[in-house]
Amino acid sequence: MQKEDVARLVTTPLDSPAYAPTRYRFTHREYLNIYYRTDPEALRRLVPEPLTVAEPVVRFEVMRMPDTTGLGDYTEAGQLISVEHEGERGEFNLAMYVDSVPAISSGRELSAYPKKSGAPRLYVDSDTLVGTLDYGTLRVATATMGYKHHALDLDAARAEVCAPNFMLKTVPHYDGTPRICELVRTRITDVTVHSAFTGPARLELFGHALAPLADLPVREVVRASHLVTDLSLNPVEPVYDYLAA
Repeated sequence: MQKEDVARLVTTPLDSPAYAPTRYRFTHREYLNIYYRTDPEALRRLVPEPLTVAEPVVRFEVMRMPDTTGLGDYTEAGQLISVEHEGERGEFNLAMYVDSVPAISSGRELSAYPKKSGAPRLYVDSDTLVGTLDYGTLRVATATMGYKHHALDLDAARAEVCAPNFMLKTVPHYDGTPRICELVRTRITDVTVHSAFTGPARLELFGHALAPLADLPVREVVRASHLVTDLSLNPVEPVYDYLAA
């Protein structure tokens, strides 16, 4: 392989890349979102400056992605925190648990999605939409929502999907010191909402040392949504460099 060919590599292994080098398009991407109030002090311990906690609200999400260009069929779950940056409201993506190696690798390498391995599921149980997350053999989250109880305004649903998303991008030097340490921002702008519903919802979180979702305890469920969308992801842009501060 010539040097110029090596320089064009996006990811490794050399002869079997960890993910497809393409812009990812999601078809019929399905969301279960549970918004809940939590302990404000717990949020302040986790949200990194220069972000501020907008309100003590967390979104637990389970996303079913059956048809994704370049990544195939997989599911994710995670927690996002309501934050503000320079007057703009958005969400800080705290953690994502994913059942796909290509999705984990591409999310971390190409962008800044805080992905690690987990086993989420999203399915309908009779009249109930159910989202679960297992870490190893243990159940760490169970979310339930009444299935298609009330139609949700499509513009409100689109606003949920298109909220600005903030994440931390960290890449170490070979000696273990930080090489890149940035706060980045992205926002979905290309989205079609096929259906949107809301209904009664509950969320149970269970303590785990390596999947500490319960460190942000559920005080009150604020609202819930069930969305089916088509969308594309946009690249991230840095908004704060911790190493230059």
